[in-house]
Amino acid sequence: MKPIRLILGILLACLGVLRAAERPNLIWLMADDLGYGELGCYGQKVIATPNLDRMAREGMRFTHFYAGATVCAPSRSVLMTGQHHGHTRVRGNAGPGNPAAQALRPDDFTVANLLQQSGYKTALIGKWGLGDVGAAESGLPRRHGFDHFFGYLNQRHAHNHFPDFLWLNEERLALPNVVTPVGGDGAGYATRAVQFADDLFTDEALKFVAKHQDRPFFLYWSLVTPHANNERARELKDGAHVPDYGPYAKEDWPPPDKGHASMITRLDSYVGRLLEQLRRLHLEEDTLVIFTSDNGPHNEGGHTPKLFNPSGPLRGMKRDLYEGGIRVPTIAWWPGTIEAGRVRDAPWWHADLLPTAGELAGAELPSPLPKLDGVSIVPLLKGTGDLPADRVFYWEFYEQGGKRAVRKGKWKLVQPRLAAEKVVSELYDLSKDLGESHNIAAEHPDVVKELEAIIEREHEDHGNWPVPGR
Repeated sequence: MKPIRLILGILLACLGVLRAAERPNLIWLMADDLGYGELGCYGQKVIATPNLDRMAREGMRFTHFYAGATVCAPSRSVLMTGQHHGHTRVRGNAGPGNPAAQALRPDDFTVANLLQQSGYKTALIGKWGLGDVGAAESGLPRRHGFDHFFGYLNQRHAHNHFPDFLWLNEERLALPNVVTPVGGDGAGYATRAVQFADDLFTDEALKFVAKHQDRPFFLYWSLVTPHANNERARELKDGAHVPDYGPYAKEDWPPPDKGHASMITRLDSYVGRLLEQLRRLHLEEDTLVIFTSDNGPHNEGGHTPKLFNPSGPLRGMKRDLYEGGIRVPTIAWWPGTIEAGRVRDAPWWHADLLPTAGELAGAELPSPLPKLDGVSIVPLLKGTGDLPADRVFYWEFYEQGGKRAVRKGKWKLVQPRLAAEKVVSELYDLSKDLGESHNIAAEHPDVVKELEAIIEREHEDHGNWPVPGR
């Protein structure tokens, strides 16, 4: 009987491996305000990012990946719901004046809901931004598919990298940092800085991976570096608060520049720790890791953007709908499945996570479900096919007089101010003009007309988010 049991045990083990391979773990690792040009593998010359550069060599690097929006909350709403900025629930940073407008509702179906219902263990570690205690409780993470949550609920609290509390599920977890409050929602800056939030998030993320290594899991690891502490920047002229300046301590730079560079190199070390743990646990071939950013780089911490060239060859930064505000660095790593060293220029974006996760998990979308604006990129990852060449990508922005933009194929149309007396459309050919320096709208009126019609089609009015100028 022993040989039979041994054979059965081997067969069952093999079946377990097959199941893992068929339903891979998924880790979505997202930086906060990291620009297209701030990694070495995207051309950065000043800031060291050896682990992300190695991840790109071992995986697939994307040159045309887009955030769902140019600021925090709506970008995360697109990511979670698979609906673009003209359809998704949360379309801006509502602030403390209207927190309910920045919260998901019970009928919003997320990628975490999908994977949780498919048997995945799910966790959100880091910054949420789509719900809070009080008036925005409908959007709390564990009401939208996450089994476990550790981090910040609202983005103003997340400005402070040394908070005096974080949320563990729905309970406040006190930290030893001493904070001078500025405004509400936990915002402020530390006068006694002991525990750096992203260090804690890294430890928690690695713990989650180790704990759930024997079953499929989804980890949404939402870092807060290199976002600036806006309140500290206003009060102390330095929003890049870090535990130390690392390899930049001896540079002849102002403190905000040292802090900004240190944040990114520290972030890079977290990625190295994660990939090393996956190798140590023999999970690397069963786990898809995607690293990206929520939007383009900021200019809010007192640092010198010119020193780092954070947007690389792109025009604009955070809050712009030019490429620098929405095109972000993105790397996919899945040894044994993704061909190492590939660079792909096929455009895709945050909205594609939900259908991609559904295909990887073999999950069926519930019915009825609102129309999704994403597609599965599994063929792109596995090298078995390409994405549609004429996909439509759409963005809105509700600040600074309002903005809208659309991309289809090589064409990009930007309306930089909706509240103007006359809305002007700018047209760019991204295949020839990556920096969007030549507006060729007058030369291609038919293209302008087509893209303006797409903009009107893709926007659905929402009571919480009136379009400026209308």
